[in-house]
Amino acid sequence: MRRLVLAALLVSSVAAIGAASTPKEQLMAPPAGARHYMISSIAGKHGDIWQWKLPDGRVAYRMSMSLRGWVTETDEVLTLGDDQRPTAIAIRGFTDSGDATENFAADGKGGATWKTSVDAGSAPFAGKRYNTYGGPWLASELDIDALVKAGDKGIDLLPTGHASIDIGQPVEIDGPRGKTIVKLAFVRGLGFSPNPVWLDGDNRFFGNAGTISLLPEGYEAAGPKLKDIQDKATAAMVRDIAHRFLSKANRAPTLVDHVLVFDSVAGRYLPDRAVLIADGKVVAVGAAGSVKAPAGATVIDGRGKTLLPGLWDSHQHVGDDWNLLQNVATGMTNYRSPGSLIEDALSIYKRRAAGDLLAPDGKISVIIDRKDPLAAQGALTVSSADEAVAAVRKIKAAGLWGAKFYTSMNPAWIAPAAAEAHRLGLHVHGHVPAGMRPLDAVRAGYDEVTHINFIMMQAMPQSVVDKANTAARLEGPAQYGKDVDLDSPAMKAFYAELAKRGTIIDPTLTVWEPLMTSDGSSLSPEYAPFADVAPPAVVRGWKISGYPLFGNLTRDDFRKSFAKMVGLVGKLHDAGVRIVAGTDGYGLELVRELELYQEAGLTNAEALQTATIVPARMTGMADRVGSIAAGKTADIILVDGDVSQRIGDLRHVETVFLDGYRLDGKALREASGLSGMPR
Repeated sequence: MRRLVLAALLVSSVAAIGAASTPKEQLMAPPAGARHYMISSIAGKHGDIWQWKLPDGRVAYRMSMSLRGWVTETDEVLTLGDDQRPTAIAIRGFTDSGDATENFAADGKGGATWKTSVDAGSAPFAGKRYNTYGGPWLASELDIDALVKAGDKGIDLLPTGHASIDIGQPVEIDGPRGKTIVKLAFVRGLGFSPNPVWLDGDNRFFGNAGTISLLPEGYEAAGPKLKDIQDKATAAMVRDIAHRFLSKANRAPTLVDHVLVFDSVAGRYLPDRAVLIADGKVVAVGAAGSVKAPAGATVIDGRGKTLLPGLWDSHQHVGDDWNLLQNVATGMTNYRSPGSLIEDALSIYKRRAAGDLLAPDGKISVIIDRKDPLAAQGALTVSSADEAVAAVRKIKAAGLWGAKFYTSMNPAWIAPAAAEAHRLGLHVHGHVPAGMRPLDAVRAGYDEVTHINFIMMQAMPQSVVDKANTAARLEGPAQYGKDVDLDSPAMKAFYAELAKRGTIIDPTLTVWEPLMTSDGSSLSPEYAPFADVAPPAVVRGWKISGYPLFGNLTRDDFRKSFAKMVGLVGKLHDAGVRIVAGTDGYGLELVRELELYQEAGLTNAEALQTATIVPARMTGMADRVGSIAAGKTADIILVDGDVSQRIGDLRHVETVFLDGYRLDGKALREASGLSGMPR
């Protein structure tokens, strides 16, 4: 049973331990007449999946996808038993995260075995269904049909877990054969939150909708409508949670006394302090015992704890209500989204302001990319400089904060579009378009460059730079990064110009760490602390075998190149370039991002500033948030431990103050799908 949130499937890959992936040309080819599904977004088509029956009765699938150059080529063959449970599954091919080979087999004696790149095992098979780790997304249709038949009792899964499905009311959509009835359902047990899926009128699998949709050929245009319906259904679920937490009682004054306070402006820790919060604001900050609690206030003994400004994730593609709730649970009170759909952004702002959505506060950009098969999913796609300027104006008209340019943009369009964005007061940032180096983009108008691999492009061969809208944007730094001299005169001049121009860098090291360093033997450090408190299917998915090796490179070569990326962050910081911490993930990865900054040479306080005061200043919000001071909005977190000694203690969130509401960390974690305090 594969993961159903398609946006998360970019990291769904498996490999038989020690085996090599099957090359594309050796995978099955779908026959004429095979059922055909399309993978698409508002930016266009991204891939195909076909299904057909083999002459011996087995069921076959073939998936081919390229998301901005990240390639998935897989096939799958299933043997079904008399009860329609798969008794044998064989998956071949590769994804951007490694070899996709996976095998499962029932032994005919009541047991079953499985093997992937990240695990292998055996267990009793009676009454259970194997939850595949990867494979073509459409093969989940058989699992959905089984969940429907199981009804309220659901299905026990191998290797572990339990899933069930709730079916909603029918809606009507247009398709190639006229009106079609579909039903929204939610699968529980596979992720942190209920996962939406669409059924047909007979309660059989129809498709998935979202930023990326998987729908039958001819129904691609229905994706945005289906996404809107499921978003509203999700909003209704989360609204009740928001109302429970955002209560009058949780707005009562709070005094935190005898606590270690992080002064983000000065970059220092202040021991034995007192902080009073009331009416949504910080009322007073003083020495322990010097601030009097008003009548009816809650008093918290802060001994052994640290009080800090709420954390920022400066690379959080907001849009999913459940993920926003989890962000709050892990101490994030603010964010910068470097690319969300306009309608999602406006919905978040509206519902948060009304108290119907428990979410951090932040600023949102929209992606602009050239119309191209490699265009970013969810982007405003353009075909000329004039259209790029028009897209910038559309972002401004929507009241959003920034324009993010992407890798397939024509380099000649950047300067005029950036100039218009600046004229309108928008922030300009993004990936570096193919054919440009980061310094070219900055000189053309970028205020900020996202992802450390694009900074490394400054030192890459021209052949890599010219193909940066493909997988070359990772493969180039992976291959050549280890040999880059970070202290060369050219690189030092590069850092100096970035600093002089006030350029901001959003490294997202935690994106590249698992891809470049993982071999499937263990969880990446960004997720390991959550292994005991996340759903089993999620934890299994966090294990990856790493980006496929190529040429004569080894995993150790990749690791050396990643170490250079970490070192590059340190060089930038030493040169005076501003760094903002972002994850481009769940948000759970944020503390690991800060730990990597410490490895790069930043001090504990400097690393923490990248997730507090620096992004607050970048977004123009430092007058309200980003530091703890009288008169500022009470976006604050209380964590169990001494963060000045162990930045990892940031994961131990005890209390979150969000707009002054005092929210219990344990209750937040439970509501967001985490079963306890992370390690």
